[in-house]
Amino acid sequence: MSEKKASLFIDGATDSIELPIYTGTIGPDVIDVGQLTGKGYFTYDPGFVSTAACESAITYIDGGKGVLLHRGYPIEQLAEQSDYLETCYLLLNGELPTQQEREDFVNTVKNHTMVHDQVSTFFKGFRRDAHPMAIMCGVVGALSAFYHDSLEISNEHHRRIAAFRLIAKMPTLAAMSYKYSIGMPFMYPDNSMSYSENFLHMMFGNPCEPSNISPVLAKAMDKIFLLHADHEQNASTSTVRLAGSSGANPFACIAAGIAALWGPSHGGANEAVLDMLNEIGDVSRIDEFVARAKDKDDPFRLMGFGHRVYKNFDPRAKVMKQTADEVLKELGVNDPLLAIAKRLEEIALEDEYFIEKKLYPNVDFYSGIILKAMGIPTSMFTVIFAVGRTVGWIAHWNEMISGSYRIGRPRQLYTGYAQRDYPDMASR
Repeated sequence: MSEKKASLFIDGATDSIELPIYTGTIGPDVIDVGQLTGKGYFTYDPGFVSTAACESAITYIDGGKGVLLHRGYPIEQLAEQSDYLETCYLLLNGELPTQQEREDFVNTVKNHTMVHDQVSTFFKGFRRDAHPMAIMCGVVGALSAFYHDSLEISNEHHRRIAAFRLIAKMPTLAAMSYKYSIGMPFMYPDNSMSYSENFLHMMFGNPCEPSNISPVLAKAMDKIFLLHADHEQNASTSTVRLAGSSGANPFACIAAGIAALWGPSHGGANEAVLDMLNEIGDVSRIDEFVARAKDKDDPFRLMGFGHRVYKNFDPRAKVMKQTADEVLKELGVNDPLLAIAKRLEEIALEDEYFIEKKLYPNVDFYSGIILKAMGIPTSMFTVIFAVGRTVGWIAHWNEMISGSYRIGRPRQLYTGYAQRDYPDMASR
């Protein structure tokens, strides 16, 4: 923390207000406006886009330079040299594990992949055509009714057990939500498999025959989980922190995060990519839709290009592009929508309009292509995002609960009526 201060001068006031300026490890300085309330003022920041709501040591993003660091490690290095569960360990513990720590962590996760038998009956309360995210919101929140022994948030051991349970059970619940929607029996986890293999086994496996999971597809799924593991103070992570600030149990907080992620402007972005490809319909119509995308008066937008945070390029997209190429080669699929996607990618990387505006394909564009090629229905895209992001939510929740924190209480700029008297019925 620095000794720098900012001075706020307000018209009509005799004295300025001195506000401390803090400096983090990297990134812009932040101005502490906490004392403004005592002076009779609030800051006005719709969407909190200029507000640091917390102090965190987990993830750092530099959108201008296309940098994403988890505990200081570039996402490109983690994607190339690590895997999802090791990245989970890193996000939760702050350092990479030793060989023994890694084995212990993986084994503990595997020991928690099963869900309580009565959870399976919980699914019967949903319609078969219910959206899987609706099911996940309900079932994950209900886990607090099954695991009473890890709900004391001030107990570090309880928090750790809850973290393992959520990371381990999310793939199981996700696969169950898919199986339920198609009327197929649930698949038990196979703990001899890796995390991503096990998920694909539970998604596509058949109780009548052993699962044969392609290493290429398992690796691709692991990359998708890893690249979505955390992304700093996004809408769903902020929701988890805000829910957690009230003292809510971890299962309720993660369910709140799932609800926030469901929105099409957040976790639903890769689903929107497939909707866009369906709207285009055929390669012959691409030029027409690209022209519409360039027309500022046309409401059509190309989904999966550019990013709200990354103003240059999405570092995760580079990794995902390579993975998409590997998956398409492995499967040899001949899908018209994938042909449209590949042509749009070529245009975005070559067309001066896209290059000038830095509208490069982002992680949602490539993950949508991969999941589509693997035969995963569009309705499951955001669920898979939620599985990968669970560890980020837990890491931020645990970081907050482990330190000093206050219940979240944003203020407002009130624009309604001033106080007025209640009129009787005859005078209305």
